[in-house]
Amino acid sequence: MATAPAFVRKDDAVVLLLDHQTGLFSLVRDFEPSQFRNSVLALASTAKCFELPTILATSVEEGANGPLLPDLKAMFPKAPHIRRPGEINAWDNAEFRKAVQATGKKQLIVAGIVTDVCVLMPTLSALAEGYEVFVVVDASGTFSPAVREATHKRMQSAGAHLISWFALACEIQRDWRNGAEGLASLFKQHIPDYGNLINSLTSRA
Repeated sequence: MATAPAFVRKDDAVVLLLDHQTGLFSLVRDFEPSQFRNSVLALASTAKCFELPTILATSVEEGANGPLLPDLKAMFPKAPHIRRPGEINAWDNAEFRKAVQATGKKQLIVAGIVTDVCVLMPTLSALAEGYEVFVVVDASGTFSPAVREATHKRMQSAGAHLISWFALACEIQRDWRNGAEGLASLFKQHIPDYGNLINSLTSRA
């Protein structure tokens, strides 16, 4: 019997932005810095566009990891912001787990720094507890492409789904007739070439 496709369900998903901290951004070497920052903010914008519940998490902000990226805090001023005092795995923090459980969602959309620790560990933990996990690969960064690829294989073998922020946005939208203005604006902001395409289309209208 065929299995159901692993699509994100808008009404059953929560976005977890893990440790996108100013100090940790300097560790990301598998993406060009401006490209990576754009992808992180594009994922955040996708969450806002589709009104997905979002949880922010940071680790030892007062240390070298630094504070949460200010743009994210500005985008989600009322979202839970879990400041872990020491746990490396966010899932080991009771306040974080409680925030996830309070959403009532069973699909977790996860991204963070670094992929092989701050993303992988809560992903494996959540999978073990029966959650479905979608890892946004271009909004998660680490030390090198080799580390990234090894980590992706490990998460996939455990049952996680890998997805880009663009694919995620399209998957949630599902149909351009579902009110395309928000999605078009999102793409224009974060994909300049797509903005050119939209501008060309509207100029002919």
